Amino acid sequence: MEFQLSWIEWVGFIAALIYLYFSVNQKIWLWPMGILSSLFYMIVFFKTHLYADMILQLYYLVVSIIGWMLWRERQIEEGKEKTHIVKASSPMLLKLLLVFVLLYVFLAYLLVTVPPMLNIASSDLPYWDAFTTAASFVATWMLAKKMIDQWLVWIVVDAVAMGMYIYKELYLTSVLFFVYSAIAVWGYYAWLADLKKERISINN
Repeated sequence: MEFQLSWIEWVGFIAALIYLYFSVNQKIWLWPMGILSSLFYMIVFFKTHLYADMILQLYYLVVSIIGWMLWRERQIEEGKEKTHIVKASSPMLLKLLLVFVLLYVFLAYLLVTVPPMLNIASSDLPYWDAFTTAASFVATWMLAKKMIDQWLVWIVVDAVAMGMYIYKELYLTSVLFFVYSAIAVWGYYAWLADLKKERISINN
């Protein structure tokens, strides 16, 4: 079983790295890689009793399909491969914060109360698991809408998740999330540079 899980984790790891590369470079192929990575990490997190992360992978799977459709629609609409980056308005950020808080409270409650009811192993690190899951829900939706602010959310999420996976002895996945943290910083500045170019182009 350990060998099998290690093999599954490796496939998810490689697909996630390819996903990151496409994400930073604003390539639509990030979404198929997201689907592949999510499928394999659903198994990893189920086997390691990180149930909120497992549910999150299911959400990633659904949003990857929706994101793929949205980006393709915008490519056709805008007539180019790289579609416009947007910056979230203050009212939108407040709404997203409210969604995060509600999701966090709901997920934390489920993670503490549901496993005993189902007679399965308790969720490890339920409050931290709920935090990263709720924030990831919001950030992934922002990515589907191509909001630059999603990178700032990912920087925090990836740093916290890395600590969780070290604790769970998922060392390969913790390395992945270290890379995620670094690339989230790089992604933010890469998208910021493109956003500035777009604004200059529009103004001219």
